[in-house]
Amino acid sequence: MPNAAIVILAGTESASDLGRVVNGLQTAKEFDDAGDDVEILFDGAGTQWVGELEDEDHDYHALYAQVAEHAQVCDYCAGAYDVEDEVEASEAEPAGEYEGHPSIRSLVSDGYEIITY
Repeated sequence: MPNAAIVILAGTESASDLGRVVNGLQTAKEFDDAGDDVEILFDGAGTQWVGELEDEDHDYHALYAQVAEHAQVCDYCAGAYDVEDEVEASEAEPAGEYEGHPSIRSLVSDGYEIITY
């Protein structure tokens, strides 16, 4: 059984960014539906998506809601992109094991395949 860590780095500025986050969420859902272990990390500019996707009026809120229990958000980057309030109000867990950032090394060490969007 594969383990996957989906890392969302895309910001919220363009249609291609929306495509990347939707593809990342869809990939996470596929792993989850198959019963695999999956983590979703919103990192860098990707931290901006949490507040957007939590909005029930967002076109992809339903997709996000199906996998939100697997979501984590980089502590440092949430501050850098000024989205701490949105992240705190969300179901996503803060991640800051390595100098305020999620530990990608730990995921690799635990056998997770890292997939970036």
